Amino acid sequence: MLTLFIRCIIIYFIVLVIFRLMGKRQLGELQPFEFVITLIIADLATIPMAEINIPLLHGIVPLVTLTLVQFLISLISCKSITMRKIINGKPVIIISPNGIDFENLKKLNMNINDLNEALRNLNYFSFEDISYAIVETNGKISVLPKAEASPVTNEDLKIKTSPTYLPLMLICEGKLLKENLKTAKTDKKFVQNILNKQGGYDIKE
Repeated sequence: MLTLFIRCIIIYFIVLVIFRLMGKRQLGELQPFEFVITLIIADLATIPMAEINIPLLHGIVPLVTLTLVQFLISLISCKSITMRKIINGKPVIIISPNGIDFENLKKLNMNINDLNEALRNLNYFSFEDISYAIVETNGKISVLPKAEASPVTNEDLKIKTSPTYLPLMLICEGKLLKENLKTAKTDKKFVQNILNKQGGYDIKE
């Protein structure tokens, strides 16, 4: 029982490191080869956890090998546009000013109902509002609406606005976040002055 417990912990941390190295993409944003490797790694990780008769090293080696393969494919994709198209595919236009491209829909194994549902999820309920719709390499749909259907902006209304700044958390659970302080070009004294004006709170509070 203790052996099984230790094996599970070791495999867990190995898989955790692997997924950390693979990046922070959400599941729906994975490229096809990344999704396949993710599924295989998850499946391989369960074998040495459950089968004590299998040497632990026989479970670790395939995981490390797949990680190296993933890095190699990612490196090739970054260096070569041609290989990137072969591995990841390329975006496909399914709606243009000429209308819906049924031939491309067929190549993508999509039908009108699939397209309609995907567009509704993007808050477009009429094909007439869309100038272009593109299926990206990760399967998501990007939409360029027609000018008359585009949201009105402050620039359209000629409204003067103040510059936009990135909100930064300077205190988290009673601790100063030094990296954010550096990004905000400020210091502990500035933060404490604000807290004093809010009622004399201490940073730990």
